[in-house]
Amino acid sequence: MTTEIILSPATALQPVPLFTPPPNTARRVLEFFTAQVNNDHTRKANLNATRRFAAWCNQKGIRQLADVQAFHVAAFLRDLQGDFSAPTVKRHLAALRMLFDWLVTGHVLETNPAHAVRGQKYVVKKGKTQVLNTDEARALLDSIDTSSVVGLRDRALIGLMVYTFARVNAALEMKVKDYYVQGRRGWVQLHEKGGKEYAVPCQHSLEQFLDEYIAAESGSASDSPIFRTVACGRGGNLTKTAMWQ
Repeated sequence: MTTEIILSPATALQPVPLFTPPPNTARRVLEFFTAQVNNDHTRKANLNATRRFAAWCNQKGIRQLADVQAFHVAAFLRDLQGDFSAPTVKRHLAALRMLFDWLVTGHVLETNPAHAVRGQKYVVKKGKTQVLNTDEARALLDSIDTSSVVGLRDRALIGLMVYTFARVNAALEMKVKDYYVQGRRGWVQLHEKGGKEYAVPCQHSLEQFLDEYIAAESGSASDSPIFRTVACGRGGNLTKTAMWQ
């Protein structure tokens, strides 16, 4: 009886039938989603695009990966345009290009059928995200009940995003040591995508919010999350789901 542990990829990562035969193709596709794509959101989006394309090929009677041509990819994207926005269609094309490039370099395919396909033109002239003006931001921050550590935390978190335009994830990933004073001015260190870090100066109001919240959270280690949940005695990192709740 053997005690060897055999690691098997999750069911969600298993290649769809179009990319299964032969075994080296299935292995190469699995390597793409496990070894090449590090971001969970990108992996999920690429998986959805790949599965949707495989299902489309199955409906059209395309059973072999080697039979996929550029006009098939173009027709697939054209069908998507009726149900999805232009950015979503472009994301599908980008996912297929990346996957097919990986298969070409792995000598599974001779050419990339998605390489010659042009994406749908999409130009953003004005952002859709609404930005609070000064009076609205002040009214929002003043409306928060700061009689408890929860209120102080919420005011500090919202104030951080209002004054620095920090992403939600970047704010939630901050440690206590990421807020510091240098040259009589407060600074916050934001950890963005790709390992990039940005030091952003704090306005006086934001310094006040952070100082009062951290003082209420006395005893926090420098490496501990600056924004923490109160569900378990304020010991856990405040997640994005808990923040919305």
